[in-house]
Amino acid sequence: MRCNYACGSHDSLSRRSFLGGTAAGALSMLGFQGMTQATAARQLAAQQKQVVVFWLSGGVSQLETWDPKPGAETGGPFLSIPTSAPGVHISELLPYTAQQMHHLALVRGINTKENDHGKGAYIMQTGRKEQPGFAFPYLGSTFSHHLAPPNSPLPGYISVGAGGSSAESTFLGPRHAPLVLSGGRAPNNLGRHDALSEERDLLRRKLRSQVSQRFEQKRKTAHTEVYNESFDQAAALMSRSDIFDFSKFSDKDLERYGKHDFGRHCLMARQLVEKGVTFVKVGHTNYDTHSENFNFHIEQLGEFDRPFATFISDLYDRGLLEHTLIICMCEFGRTPRINSRIGRDHWGTAWSIALGGAGIKGGAVSGKTNETGTKVIDREVNGGHLFHTYYQAVGLDSTEEFYPNGQPIAKADPKTEPIKEILA
Repeated sequence: MRCNYACGSHDSLSRRSFLGGTAAGALSMLGFQGMTQATAARQLAAQQKQVVVFWLSGGVSQLETWDPKPGAETGGPFLSIPTSAPGVHISELLPYTAQQMHHLALVRGINTKENDHGKGAYIMQTGRKEQPGFAFPYLGSTFSHHLAPPNSPLPGYISVGAGGSSAESTFLGPRHAPLVLSGGRAPNNLGRHDALSEERDLLRRKLRSQVSQRFEQKRKTAHTEVYNESFDQAAALMSRSDIFDFSKFSDKDLERYGKHDFGRHCLMARQLVEKGVTFVKVGHTNYDTHSENFNFHIEQLGEFDRPFATFISDLYDRGLLEHTLIICMCEFGRTPRINSRIGRDHWGTAWSIALGGAGIKGGAVSGKTNETGTKVIDREVNGGHLFHTYYQAVGLDSTEEFYPNGQPIAKADPKTEPIKEILA
C-alpha cells in the first residue's frame, strides 16, 4: 500500500498475496535458531492470547483525542469530556470511546524524538530506531511467532485495510509475515478449482511433496524452504477458508459499526478474533492534517469513534477482551502549535496512545504533558517502554532475547522497562 501524506512523503508497502513476496524474508530464516521461550509460547497459545492493533496512519492528534487541552492557546476549539473511568477526560470528538475508557489505559508521555513518517512508524512497530544492517521484526510478526500455535492452519498475522510487507517478519521467517486483505476482501483462490476433484488434488499435492523432498536432499536452500512452506500454508489455509466468509454480518451489526470501510473492517477484525487469529491490524487513514486539522478530525474521528468503541464492547460481551490486547496507535502525534493553514504538523515529542484488554489496567493513565502539550513533564517513555509493556501484557518475558544467526538480540530495548502503572 502506498499512503501519500499531506506533507508529500509516503510510506511504501507492497500488497502481498499469501503465496508471494516471501523469499526475501526467508533468506535469513534459516539462521534463526529458536527462542528460549518456546515452551512459554505454546502455553500462551493454549490460553488464546491475541492482539489487535488499530493503526491511525499519518499521525492522529493527541490534542483532539487522548490528551485534550481545552482553553490553552494550543488547545483548539474542542472541549474535554468525562469518561467511564473516574477522573479521566478525553476529547469530545470521542463520545462513544469515552463510554469504554474503563477498559482502556492511556499513555500520555511518549517522546520518540522522531517526526518522519517512515522512521516514526518503524519505531512504533518495532520498538527501536532503524539500525543499518539489521532489521527488527514488526509487532504483528513478533506476536505471531510467540503466540500462534505452531500447527495452526490460521495465519498468525492478518492486516485489514492497513497494508503490509513480507519484510516485516525479517529473521522470523515468512510464516509470520502479514496476510494482507486488500480492500477488505478475502484472499483470492481459497477454494479448489471446480475441475479438480478432492482425490486428484490430494494426489497432486503428494507428488509435489515427493519431488520436493527428493530435490531437497541435495539442493536445500532458503528459497526451497520458502517454496515448500508457502504450499503447506496455502493448503492449510484452504481448510479454514470459513474465517474469511464476511458475508453473514447481520443488518444490526452493520448498522452498529457503520456502513463504511472502517466499520466493516472492524467487524471483520471481530470475526477474525472470534475465529482464533492471533494478531489483527486494522488501518484507518489519513490523519496527516497539515491543514484544516479541526474540520478533518471532526470527520475522521466521527467515523472512527463508534466502530472502535463497539469493537471493544463486543469483545468484552463475548468474553474475549480479557485475553485480547488492544493497541490504538500511530507513528507520532501532531504539533501543539497551530500553523498558518489551521493545521498541526508532525510531533514526536509529547503525544499519546491508548491500549486495553489483556493484562492492562482499565482506566489507568501514565504520563503527563504541560499545560500547552509541548513537553512531557511526568513519566516520559519511548517505543522501548511500550514494547516491554506489550510483551508483559500478554504474559511474555520482555527481557528474553532472539537469536538470529546465533547472535543474541533483545526483544525489547534493554535500556527501557515496562510501564508498570498500566499493567494489571
